[in-house]
Amino acid sequence: MPTALISGVTGQDGSFLAEQLLAKGFRVVGLYRRLSAENHWRIAHLEGRLELHCADLLDLGSLMNVMEETRPDWIFNLAAQSFVPTSWQQPLLTGEVTALGAARMLEAFRRCAPMARFYQASSSEMFGNARESPQDERTPFSPLSPYAVSKVYAHQLAGTYRSAYGLFVVCGILFNHESERRGMEFLTRKVSHGVARIKLGLQEGLRLGDLAPRRDWGFAGDYTRAMQAMLALDAPQDLVIASGQDRSVEDFVSAAFAQVDLDWRDHVQEDQSLYRKNELPCLRGDSTVARSLLNWAPKVGFQALVKRMVEADLKRLA
Repeated sequence: MPTALISGVTGQDGSFLAEQLLAKGFRVVGLYRRLSAENHWRIAHLEGRLELHCADLLDLGSLMNVMEETRPDWIFNLAAQSFVPTSWQQPLLTGEVTALGAARMLEAFRRCAPMARFYQASSSEMFGNARESPQDERTPFSPLSPYAVSKVYAHQLAGTYRSAYGLFVVCGILFNHESERRGMEFLTRKVSHGVARIKLGLQEGLRLGDLAPRRDWGFAGDYTRAMQAMLALDAPQDLVIASGQDRSVEDFVSAAFAQVDLDWRDHVQEDQSLYRKNELPCLRGDSTVARSLLNWAPKVGFQALVKRMVEADLKRLA
């Protein structure tokens, strides 16, 4: 039975990935950071099937101990401080976790499990305000937030470990991917949750930032399938994973309110105090290479994604 090790198993992507790997017959080992209050709601349905180990990306020794004990075949580094606004408020912490945390994961992998295959979660945010659209594997990086800068460091270091040590390391440059398991701090979940509350009479309006930026949105469960396919390649390669279509924040908001037969313009107030620093006007990915190499394509479209998010929040609140 192959063993997969997932850092960030309690997050959105980690929970879908763990679910899919268990269904394939993997032994799944999840890393979690000890907190005063546990945040395991996304993996509660997998209780008893997962092996959970306490470790921290700030502590190389804890990562090495887990790798030596579990001897993974596949390693997925999904853990990060991944909320862009927080990276402006806590740039040093973001660097420690997202950049140097990846360095510690790579070093533990090199020392303790060099025969394994390693997946590093990279981000479309690395492209910044790209001069070309769509963005693909050849598009230069131009990061415009502490989070994006940290992701570029991790991405480049992963490639350096691959070339210098001959390790099997891949980076998935994933564009925005959402689900009903998104954290409440993220825009899409703020919208789906707000729509559900408004429909149920629990609040009247929703304050949002800039509605103009455009993003390439997909379903997280589709993107975790791509992660696995990347580790099954004959040779390691970094790939862009995206839907190939961009839509505005307004489009997402409109689609979410339409799910409950409401007009978003009656309920949404645009608040300039919520605008992001260095906002990126448009990110759209070209995943032609990944679709060919991995025989991968997203199964959940934009409207279906919005629908499942709103319906899940309605069910939770009801």
